[in-house]
Amino acid sequence: MPDVPEVVRRKAVAAGAQDWLDRLPGLIASLERDWELRLGAVYQGGTEALVLAADLSDGTPAVLKLLIPRPGDHARHEATVLRLAGGSGCARLLRADLGRSALLLERLGPALSDLAVPLPQRLAVLTDLAAQVWRPAPDAGLPTGRRKARWLAEFIAATWERTGRPCPERTVAHALDCCARRAAAHDDERAVLVHGDVHQWNALRAPDGTFRLVDPDGLLAEAEYDLGVLMREDPEDLLSAADPRERSRWLARRTGRDERAIWEWGNAERVSTGLLLTEIGLEPVAGDMLAAATRIAADASA
Repeated sequence: MPDVPEVVRRKAVAAGAQDWLDRLPGLIASLERDWELRLGAVYQGGTEALVLAADLSDGTPAVLKLLIPRPGDHARHEATVLRLAGGSGCARLLRADLGRSALLLERLGPALSDLAVPLPQRLAVLTDLAAQVWRPAPDAGLPTGRRKARWLAEFIAATWERTGRPCPERTVAHALDCCARRAAAHDDERAVLVHGDVHQWNALRAPDGTFRLVDPDGLLAEAEYDLGVLMREDPEDLLSAADPRERSRWLARRTGRDERAIWEWGNAERVSTGLLLTEIGLEPVAGDMLAAATRIAADASA
């Protein structure tokens, strides 16, 4: 049995994918044979998939990614984004087997999160990477921003109850209002391909010293969605800031995008992710996210 990271194991169990965990040895062996791979160690930083070092038959370094089966079409969405990006802003996709939820990707170096890069510089790197992904892709078959906003609202309401209401009702109500406004604002004509999960753990250094994004969720949405994810991250910085909204203003200035949309996506993402992390026991970041969301909701109603 491979050394499955504990977070991956817990997420698989929560998703009802215990059988996937049980089948992993055979699944890995079949891919190793079919793709003529030499597999190495498991990467311990994964959360949504089991990721192993791999070498192709010609010695090319790669990684094998096996996504946790769960409702939705996540493997196809990820493969679609990577194919459309074509190595611009994202890791290169070498092979995909959607039936086995398996992706073979170029091997990259350490994550931005491992390099102790100050927040302003990290935000600059991540916004520039996200912007490389944004492009029209009307026939990509990806979920829309409207659908994502509605999903977030449903997830927030259900998970808040399921986790014992770990933040004030006002915090949840504020996030749900933001979801409703972003759903109403969706415009198919303006929508672009977005990564969907741009943060420092998903930006890996390439051999040339630049960075590339991994683990895209894949949406056709307003570009501000990706910037809203950057508003979700580093909650301790938002808690200590004199004005938490200065970050969304900075992101808007750097990218020429709408600050209100960035701010509202950030509010929705912060609460949904804080509740998810609460459910799987990832502290202290879960508590920090919900504390930041609670402060922002209180400021909004003051």
